[in-house]
Amino acid sequence: MSKTLFEKIWEKHVVDTLADGTIQLYIDRLYCHEVTSPQAFAGLRERGLKTFRPQQITCIPDHNIPTLNQDKPIEDPVSKNQVDTLEKNAKDFGLAYYGLQHPKNGIIHVVGPETGLTQPGMTIVCGDSHTSTHGAMGAIAFGIGTSEVEMTLATQCIMQRKPKTMRITVDGQLKPGVTAKDIALYIISQMTTGGATGYFVEYAGEAIRNTTMEDRLTICNLSIEMGARGGMIAPDQVTFDYLKDREFAPREEEWDQALASWRKLYTDADAVFDKEIVFHAEDIEPMITYGTNPGMGMGIRENIPSLESVDEAGRISYEKSLEYMGFQAGEPILGKQIDYVFLGSCTNGRIEDFRAFASLVKGKKKADHVVAWLVPGSWLVEKQIRAEGIDQILADAGFELRQPGCSACLAMNEDKVPAGKYAVSTSNRNFEGRQGPGARTILAGPLVAAAAAVTGKITDPRELI
Repeated sequence: MSKTLFEKIWEKHVVDTLADGTIQLYIDRLYCHEVTSPQAFAGLRERGLKTFRPQQITCIPDHNIPTLNQDKPIEDPVSKNQVDTLEKNAKDFGLAYYGLQHPKNGIIHVVGPETGLTQPGMTIVCGDSHTSTHGAMGAIAFGIGTSEVEMTLATQCIMQRKPKTMRITVDGQLKPGVTAKDIALYIISQMTTGGATGYFVEYAGEAIRNTTMEDRLTICNLSIEMGARGGMIAPDQVTFDYLKDREFAPREEEWDQALASWRKLYTDADAVFDKEIVFHAEDIEPMITYGTNPGMGMGIRENIPSLESVDEAGRISYEKSLEYMGFQAGEPILGKQIDYVFLGSCTNGRIEDFRAFASLVKGKKKADHVVAWLVPGSWLVEKQIRAEGIDQILADAGFELRQPGCSACLAMNEDKVPAGKYAVSTSNRNFEGRQGPGARTILAGPLVAAAAAVTGKITDPRELI
């Protein structure tokens, strides 16, 4: 019987099926960060339990850590307590822990793929919604709640309902100046934030096949923003070349065996999805958001949709969103002055994002009134930035490189955008207060962010390329 990629991986990890259809699913890798794990570890202690397979669990603090002066104690007492607690829990339960300034510290969804901990065919969970990122390598990866973190720690299994399957095909070739982030924001704008609810999405088509591994990580990262349980891309030579010689990737004979297995991870030609969606790459422009959810996006040269074009049931919330952002229905966003630029997060904090940003700001200067936070997703990314001389290009243009962490993606650390200020952000969410109380977030890709940083306003990056 023909199967989808999702079905092939899922079925290999089913331990048991209960009478009501609930699946006991085996988990290959659990990632733990400091925010969603404390209660899970406390639950183990209360019941006198150990972790079932500690070698398959990796702990990394990322949400609460500062991006300056990481050699000094964390000043915020809440953040310090969470980071210290994760370190103690990892030590007490014998788990791998990559703390502040460890060479493998960084955002957990950046570190996993770049070290080879994330591999094709795996099931991967973390107490974080953007765990979908790891699906880019041909894995089933999704976020879970704290009680499920505890369940995985104790049993290396989780109870799940099997989601429906959807394939999103992006045909054709992208225009110059259009990035993977633009693909994702375009899809979300068309699907809406609830358009993939209940589904696990496989991305396919020529435009997807022609992406790099880091592009794919960006696309799958944003799957959750349209309601999907997760997103995935079939592994191919791009995946294998990326993984080869990574620290935790298989070696020598084990590599050959793994490769033979990974090459079977694809959707059969006549496999059936519960839903099929097709988009055309030539329709995608550099994207930007104008509202307070990732689905409120448009091409950078378009006007904000009129109130009349919005479904009547959603008009009140639409008006509320525009009021929060200080925008008007029907007006363009091009040329709007901005205050902050953030390059980073598990969406766009990888080396290719810094290469793209640097390629546009090279030989130019940061706008005087713009505050720019450029935050590598890991210490390995920071090392690559310096090895390639990107740090010098950024410094010459007036930018400062910060230390790895989640940073201004969310208001859980010191990098908060002040109330009322506009931030062009390469992160994944633009909810009210996401980057700080009253902050106004405009989501975009690294090229749009770079163009805004040097002009001080929303600018089509194709004008500067």
